[in-house]
Amino acid sequence: MDYDKLLDQAYKKLPEKEEGEARLEIPKMELFKEGNQVIIKNFQQIAQAIRRDPKHLLKYLSKELAAPGTLDGKRAKFQTKAMRSMIEKKFDNYVKEMVICKECDRPDTKLVKEGRITFIKCEACGAKYAVKS
Repeated sequence: MDYDKLLDQAYKKLPEKEEGEARLEIPKMELFKEGNQVIIKNFQQIAQAIRRDPKHLLKYLSKELAAPGTLDGKRAKFQTKAMRSMIEKKFDNYVKEMVICKECDRPDTKLVKEGRITFIKCEACGAKYAVKS
């Protein structure tokens, strides 16, 4: 057998590559306003979907929205009148900065604290880089 035939056989034995389907499926934010507060009803579920500590996500969004936030069971409350689009934009920035690997663009990462520095470690490609605080 020549090389091309062997290569074709090898390609036929490989599993089909799934294109177009996102592996990271983040639930849509169930967000509503109550007086001077914005409440994200499914905050716990969102944090689980991106594999992050809800307290870390809450702290990030509180800083970005410049508003105090608290966890209330599975919900998060923010003392702000921010628009839905602004909150979703800040959350998307969190996912880009703190979840998606900059090397392989996969969501298989975890936050690792070494001393005073927090790193993102990718479980797919092994990349490791510092996160801005």
